[in-house]
Amino acid sequence: MAVRGGFERARSPEAKQAREQAILQAATRLASERGVREVTLTDIAAEVGLHKSAMLRYFETREEIFLRLSAAGWVAWSATVRADLEALGPVNPGQLDGRIDAVAASLATSLSDRPLFCDLLAHTPLNLERNVSLESVRSFKISTLAEADAVAATLCRVLPLDHHRARNVVATATSMAGALWQMAAPTTRLRQVYEADPDLAHAVVEVAPRLTDILAGLLRGYSPRA
Repeated sequence: MAVRGGFERARSPEAKQAREQAILQAATRLASERGVREVTLTDIAAEVGLHKSAMLRYFETREEIFLRLSAAGWVAWSATVRADLEALGPVNPGQLDGRIDAVAASLATSLSDRPLFCDLLAHTPLNLERNVSLESVRSFKISTLAEADAVAATLCRVLPLDHHRARNVVATATSMAGALWQMAAPTTRLRQVYEADPDLAHAVVEVAPRLTDILAGLLRGYSPRA
């Protein structure tokens, strides 16, 4: 479907669904270029050739659009990281340290490779869940908790973890990915300042190695020792 074209009103369920997908795709493009914080509902409407008021036929708020993208991000990330973890196979107790490093790196890399998802992870509890209907939040939570549980269950198969601790690992990985991504400030003027000033060298954050280190420490603390 073309964008910026001055759409006619979607009248059939299929046309409405196609319009919603066009809006989600436009929001994805804009947020990938500018960051979630900088994209307004007006920006998204202009990208798809709709008046701002017409957007309300498809999404109740700007936050609902990004909450939908966050939910889709959870599904995609969960599928990828579970496949990566399953490929490690059962854990050998004599190689636990190496397995912990591999799991931490897999979790961290799978997140840092998804910049928009990391950005959304930070904004979801702060903003996106706050300006939508309770039903939208409920639907989002049910979907994402199911994905988190699926990743936790996979962690329990590749490391000696109980499900409660595995859920804590998933929560730490995703929340820290969102926070570290904001601290890293990639492609922004802040990042340029950090990198140009020797006195601010400590402010330069590389998400994947920092997150890998944090998760490896958590997993070692959780792992049984002889």
